[in-house]
Amino acid sequence: MNPITLFLTFVCVAIGLALGALGHVYWGIPFVIAAVVAATGLKMANTWEKFVILRAGRLRGVKGPGLFFIIPIIDNVVAVIDERIQTTAFSAEEALTKDTVPVNVDAIIFWFVHDAQSAALNITNYREAIDRVAQTSLREMIGSSMLAALLSERTAADELLRGEIGRKTADWGISVKSVEIRDVAIPVALQDAMSRQAQAEREKQARVILGSAEAAIAGQFVEAAMTYADHPAALQLRAMNIIYETTKERGATILIPTSMVDSMNPVVALALAGENKAAPAKADASPLLSKQSPQLQNGSKAAEGPPLDKH
Repeated sequence: MNPITLFLTFVCVAIGLALGALGHVYWGIPFVIAAVVAATGLKMANTWEKFVILRAGRLRGVKGPGLFFIIPIIDNVVAVIDERIQTTAFSAEEALTKDTVPVNVDAIIFWFVHDAQSAALNITNYREAIDRVAQTSLREMIGSSMLAALLSERTAADELLRGEIGRKTADWGISVKSVEIRDVAIPVALQDAMSRQAQAEREKQARVILGSAEAAIAGQFVEAAMTYADHPAALQLRAMNIIYETTKERGATILIPTSMVDSMNPVVALALAGENKAAPAKADASPLLSKQSPQLQNGSKAAEGPPLDKH
């Protein structure tokens, strides 16, 4: 009983009893009857509630929100429908996916009643029906999905469940706002195998990235070598920079090769470069001498002749 009905009933009863105590019994009886009628016929629905009323077994209408009056005994409130958004948790245990993997899935559905008359008259208990339909739809979705898709494509699975449950509950005056899968539990042995697979994939990706980096660095080294070959001064500056970087740390002993020190002297560097060019020329000339015929070698020796006698 709502507060307004309770207050009016109490006032009518108090007035009737007071008139009876004063000796006006006939005046007090109508107030007592009014209290009974108010208690049984005056109803109040909150702004989120709808009252489904039957009159002599036939649909009288849907009342609310606010105050309204029904005829006692003849009219009957068969259902009070809450039109606010409701939440229902449901789950599927040991359900097999399309690739025959047993999983335990927990989900939650957000729904509301948009047609109070259909929710009251078309189904016995719409709250229980929502739970049953959600469970069966979840099992159907799991059975038609691969495990990888179920784990990675949560949004698509949520939308699929929402559409399927909404289609089944539309005739009951119920709308499904959203469905969210909270957890997908898989066997421990499969978790270990998937963990090893994921680790192997990460190592593979790391090696691919490292190889790409090595190839890029090698290309940069080739370009740097070509630049240093065309510009010896750049190589000298680079060598000086390396020495400067190594001498930043205090209290450190650094051993510098003599060739590196000589490379910083332009004259010595050019001389070294000239010697390096001359060395291949000498190497090319030596085979020519070895290919000369023995006759020429003997002739040269004969040409020399014996030493002349001075006497």
